[in-house]
Amino acid sequence: MAEPGARLRGGFAAGVAGDPAGLPRLLAEGLTAGPVSLADHLARHGPLPPPARRRREREGLIAEVELAGLTGRGGAGFPTAKKLVAVAARARAVVIGNGTEGEPASAKDKVLMARSPHLVLDGAAVAADLVGAAEAIVVAHAAVADIVAAAAAERRRARVDRARISVVPAADGFVSGEASAVVAWLERGSPKPRPAPPRLSERGLHGKPTLVQNVETLAHLALIARHGAAWFRAVGTPAEPGSMLVTLAGAVERPGVYEVEIGTPVREVLARGGPAPQPQALLIGGYFGSWVTYARAACLPLSDAGLRAAGAGVGAGLIAALPADACGLAETARIARYLAEESAGQCGPCVFGLDAIAGQLERLAGGPGADLGRLDRWIGQIGSGRGACKHPDGTVAMIASALRAFEGEVREHLSGWCTGTRRDPVLPVPPRRWR
Repeated sequence: MAEPGARLRGGFAAGVAGDPAGLPRLLAEGLTAGPVSLADHLARHGPLPPPARRRREREGLIAEVELAGLTGRGGAGFPTAKKLVAVAARARAVVIGNGTEGEPASAKDKVLMARSPHLVLDGAAVAADLVGAAEAIVVAHAAVADIVAAAAAERRRARVDRARISVVPAADGFVSGEASAVVAWLERGSPKPRPAPPRLSERGLHGKPTLVQNVETLAHLALIARHGAAWFRAVGTPAEPGSMLVTLAGAVERPGVYEVEIGTPVREVLARGGPAPQPQALLIGGYFGSWVTYARAACLPLSDAGLRAAGAGVGAGLIAALPADACGLAETARIARYLAEESAGQCGPCVFGLDAIAGQLERLAGGPGADLGRLDRWIGQIGSGRGACKHPDGTVAMIASALRAFEGEVREHLSGWCTGTRRDPVLPVPPRRWR
């Protein structure tokens, strides 16, 4: 391992004094339970490398990010280097750190911003440097926006960033976290997704080329900037390197946010939440994720490639465990109704289609009154890319996975029976908001 501060191609540093390539990387242990101060942050990670000043230098740095294999941690998993290249090729760029986290059961981004705000702000500064942006905006969940804003003010006083970094509280709601909805929130105060083209990399905030990255992605970017691609790839899998933050929810002894290597078996990730009775199924990836029986998911690696055989993916980094005494159809119907009500109201598949599907699911969860053939047909129609955004597709994909995972329970309900004895809900659904 190179000495701390040694330079790699393009300006990244290699080696971390006293910090092997293992975990934790993002959530520092042994420090205060509150936000890490700038002084403690720099004592742990050291300063960022000097900003690149020439285009060729920036291209070399982006190439290092490509070698690292960093992908987005917000759910889509798009290669970070490709987004950097698309925006860096244009002038007058702006960077947005997306910490909206509208996913009700997820807490990973909130915990990251509350504990390690300077790592997120480092990433915003690095991203701004790589795309030649003079401005970066971190859109933070309202619960932690003050913490991130205080950290940004601390950095301004210390004059550690070349780019101007500001913090804006995020809008409430599920669709508010979609990248174009974040841009619309900053522009107009109305977080509604917009169709593409144009892509945000071409025309985003106030018409400028815009890079939108999840805040966890930015935190990883800040570490790659310091320690290089080889260090980043020392954990994870060759195809999906690095670590990720996972929210464990539902039937676990210690729900919370944990940092794990990508590729860790699902059962080992779940064990981080403490011993608990074996769940009947897992919702993996979030409310746009997939229901998978525990028996099928337990031995699979927590990676997109590993979960593909079960029709799932890591998504937004959520694993929610459904206890054996709960009804998976009832939980799915509650989530489906919530997602239907979270529609941005911009297209028929969302406004009418999701409402109708949620109604059929509610009837199925309540007894034998559902029309399963009609429900299957609607799922096929709505989930075929007909919406103005991906909200209908994500919703019906989750519902379709539930019908597969709880196939036996579907038959019971159609006969008028339910094997679930638990009546209190397992997964969180926010109260309905007046629009």
